[in-house]
Amino acid sequence: MSPGLPRLRLSPSRSFVYLPDYAQIVVGGGTAGAALATRLSLGLEHACILLLEAGPAAPDELKINVPGMKGSTLGTVYDWNFTTVPQTHVKDRVFTAPRGKVLGGSSALNLMTWDRASEGEYDAWEELGNPNWNWDSMIHYMKKVENFTGANTPTYGSEGVGFKGPLQTVINRFIPEQQLLWIPTVEGLGVPKNLESLGGNPIGVMWQPSSVEPTHYHRSYSANSYLPIAGSNLVVLTNTRVAKINLVKSGKQQRATGVTLSDGTVINAWSEVILSAGTIQSPGLLELSGIGQASVLKKAGIKQKIELPGVGENLQDHVRVQTSYQLKPGFTSFDILRYNATYAAEQLQLWKDNQFSRYDYTGSAYTFVNWDQIGVSSTMVPLAKKAAAASKSVTVHKQLEYARDKAVPQVEVIFSDGYTGSKGYPPATSPLFGINLFSLIIGIMHPFSRGNVHISSSDPDVKPTLNPNYFSNEHDIQAATEAIKFARRIATSAPLSGAWVSEYEPGLDVIPGNGTGTAQDAAWRNFALDTSASIFHPVGTCAMLPLAKGGVVDARLVVHGTKNLRVVDASVIPLIVSAHIQTAVYGIAEFAAEMIIKRPC
Repeated sequence: MSPGLPRLRLSPSRSFVYLPDYAQIVVGGGTAGAALATRLSLGLEHACILLLEAGPAAPDELKINVPGMKGSTLGTVYDWNFTTVPQTHVKDRVFTAPRGKVLGGSSALNLMTWDRASEGEYDAWEELGNPNWNWDSMIHYMKKVENFTGANTPTYGSEGVGFKGPLQTVINRFIPEQQLLWIPTVEGLGVPKNLESLGGNPIGVMWQPSSVEPTHYHRSYSANSYLPIAGSNLVVLTNTRVAKINLVKSGKQQRATGVTLSDGTVINAWSEVILSAGTIQSPGLLELSGIGQASVLKKAGIKQKIELPGVGENLQDHVRVQTSYQLKPGFTSFDILRYNATYAAEQLQLWKDNQFSRYDYTGSAYTFVNWDQIGVSSTMVPLAKKAAAASKSVTVHKQLEYARDKAVPQVEVIFSDGYTGSKGYPPATSPLFGINLFSLIIGIMHPFSRGNVHISSSDPDVKPTLNPNYFSNEHDIQAATEAIKFARRIATSAPLSGAWVSEYEPGLDVIPGNGTGTAQDAAWRNFALDTSASIFHPVGTCAMLPLAKGGVVDARLVVHGTKNLRVVDASVIPLIVSAHIQTAVYGIAEFAAEMIIKRPC
């Protein structure tokens, strides 16, 4: 492990002796769960807090700790390895849905992007019926999370970042030569430079921070930033799977008395149980415990205790599509770590020795734009209205307000050094092996598609049925088409256009030109259908909404119909934001901790 990497205090599962009961039991030691449990231990110092994580602790895992190894843990033992059902509107393709099965959860697996959405998107949560959940509150708690290094420098100002939190953030110190062309190129297309993008106005082209510790340059995530500062009253138990929440009738409501583990062990909680198992698994635990739609529970053979139709519904996610470009001779990209094993070993040793290394690299070049900036409002706004008209969802109708709001990004474009895409890097047998590439990743920030996730069995080891329902309306597929065309416009604009010799994916021979036409639009549409993927930002399946609006939890994050069962994770986000979600999830955990400390159930 690198020098200075924080150590974790764990209770080994084999020798652990359960107490008769705990004040709070937090189920899920991921992004939110580890942060929440830590804050509870510090704020409720006379209470014993139990944090349960299904996966292992991995403090010495290089694939987690080394920023440049981002993505290498997907599909491994640290991943739940969920997949979707065949997606009807995307040629029946099955999508992967990685989620962290390790202490730290998805904050141990993600690509470390650290950004925020526009003010109005957080205010929308309050407007949907959740008092005090607004920009002013969320920016307070999101800033409480972080300790940002690099304020008032050429890469960032000072607005919207925090300086006293446990989680470390920094603008990447390794910026490849070709990435320096990013900001002037996008500025040339009329998009303003924005070096204070975390302050509530993300529109523009920018450098953005990563969740990386700036001294030893390792990933900063919930397990190595929060848990080391926890009080001695926090017990962390890994490799421990929860089968269900134990509920008893209390008047007209249900009261959570604890949890049952997959081996039948019962652990009691005298104050409350808090689910932080994430967007895919928190609704499943509710259903396994008898909370949810009658039809779902009946099919799984589970006796219903609370009829709550919103459980597992309202699933939202960001979809991405990528293009990539072969750099001219003289430019070296992150791909050198693929094709030159000797160089890669040297760079890894430099990282281990705490020296400047290519393995320091994470993506840091971004742009967020609205439809006007791309020039397609006249196409996209009517499609947004049509999508909203076809839906009964209150979140969909609220989202419609964003379509004309110039302060709300609709498209994200990421400059990613090295190859990222569907086609694959050239194999060692190819004459192209050894080329250097960069990729442009586009993300659709406000898709109108809504999906769901539900259990299909009473066995907690059976994976849920996951249906994001991608591209279920014309707005979403047209959004991908327009956004990927914009990405090519960026690539073919100076000065970035002077750095590459050919478009590797999809290829100018496959989809020629920058113009708009029926044939070209059809080709881009088909490319999106063939190659799109998730950015892995699922939210909304235990939505924080009033019961009458399909909500699962109230504004105190208490499950409707219960006295003391909460959900604290990305699943409570009622309406997805135009940002990578980890900053919001940490902010929710901080907000929840303060509420619980002041007024436990």
